[in-house]
Amino acid sequence: MHLDIAVAGGVVRGRTEEDLAVFRGIPYAAPPEPFEPPRPVDPWDGPREAIGFGPPPPQSTAFGMDRQSADDGDDWLTLNVWSPDLGGALPVMVWIQGGAYLFGMSGLPEYDGGNLARDGVVVVTFNYRVGLEGFGQVDGAVPNRGLLDQVAALEWVQDNIRGFGGDPGRVTVFGQSAGAGSVAALLAMPRAAGLFRRAIAQSVPGTYFTPELAADIARECAAELGVTPPQLRTVDRRLLPAAADAVAARMGDLVGRWGRAAHASTPLAPVVDGGVLPTTPWLGLTGKVQLLVGHTRHEQRLLTALSGMLGAVTRSQADETARVFAPDPQRYRESFPDPGELYEVVRSDWLFRMPSLKLAQAQLEVGGTAYLYELTWPAPGMGGGLGACHGLDVPLVFGNLTAGQPALLLGPPTAEAQGVSDQMRHAWTAFATHGDPGWPTHDTGLTRIFDVEPAVVDYPEQVSRDVWVDYPEVLDLV
Repeated sequence: MHLDIAVAGGVVRGRTEEDLAVFRGIPYAAPPEPFEPPRPVDPWDGPREAIGFGPPPPQSTAFGMDRQSADDGDDWLTLNVWSPDLGGALPVMVWIQGGAYLFGMSGLPEYDGGNLARDGVVVVTFNYRVGLEGFGQVDGAVPNRGLLDQVAALEWVQDNIRGFGGDPGRVTVFGQSAGAGSVAALLAMPRAAGLFRRAIAQSVPGTYFTPELAADIARECAAELGVTPPQLRTVDRRLLPAAADAVAARMGDLVGRWGRAAHASTPLAPVVDGGVLPTTPWLGLTGKVQLLVGHTRHEQRLLTALSGMLGAVTRSQADETARVFAPDPQRYRESFPDPGELYEVVRSDWLFRMPSLKLAQAQLEVGGTAYLYELTWPAPGMGGGLGACHGLDVPLVFGNLTAGQPALLLGPPTAEAQGVSDQMRHAWTAFATHGDPGWPTHDTGLTRIFDVEPAVVDYPEQVSRDVWVDYPEVLDLV
């Protein structure tokens, strides 16, 4: 059954899929000019088919994402809607996917919004510019274009979601990894004020760059292509991801210049430019948006496995990690004498766990509402041994237990996986609906544990919490 709905730009034609109204590939902005902020959508005549996902922006080679990005033009800024009731006034959940700010697209099967929508919410996913196009710091270009794309998508939701059965006064933005870093940035961005009422941040990365560091990395990327940074605007945009990938691959040789960003092989991140993003999220919260934030227990383990180091971390590598990333290396060494565990805990804490905890604490300090969680259920897939690793929450939250690459972490579907997924989906949709996921706020000191046997406990990572007193620092040139 075809469904026609009027939106900014014209009429879009979706269809009924099982018991949901589904629309894909709706433009929320015009095809973007190189390194320019998003522009209002170009109008069209007649109903526009909204059945297939829009083309993704150029992608990094990581996880084969570049093979997902065909040469289908530059109409990248599109979104997708799943609605259980076009005539309703339902809460809205807007997803921001992760991908290290280097890759990510809304059309991946793991982000299908059907299961969440059947729980009584309208689900929106969208593409935003990643890589140098989205986050490179280039002279004369507006910074943080990827974040500005996200703002444009949220503005579209405010203006159009009623036609899809959504309530613009009950919008929850949620994201994981770089998507959670984006959610955190939006909380501190004046341009995003009033566009959402609640936020869910899953595994917030603590990486935000100074303009000087970001510009120096962009210079290296431009050099890979034989151009100056301003000339990046004239380069075929499909060549940009390869330049960022090449710089990421040799960042280990640039630690004397880029410090922790190079140690972590992180070439791109939101830039604290003083305008689009005035300050870091931990210093820019207003407390007006309700927050649900958390992390997995073994964030780093998947990343260690992908690097080929799982089970092979040496004492010198663990000690160097503690020296580079830990506020108190000796406390970590005493608390985690095993090299593999030391390496994992320090890197998990620096990159994801402590930034997430500190975001909850910063929210409380400005009088806001914050709920904290930790996913501890161990991933049985890929041979086991990955624990509650980074990315495990994605298939559990969406309920897509057999679709997409993250589902490989789960292995064959089990009752345990379904049970944990049910817990998380219920909590996320309850929070989006009425602001209460089902456990006490973190001002009580309590944390929700997601596992086969759920629990509400004092925050479990006591050593890490005690060591990390300060907020994460903006990464800068050494």
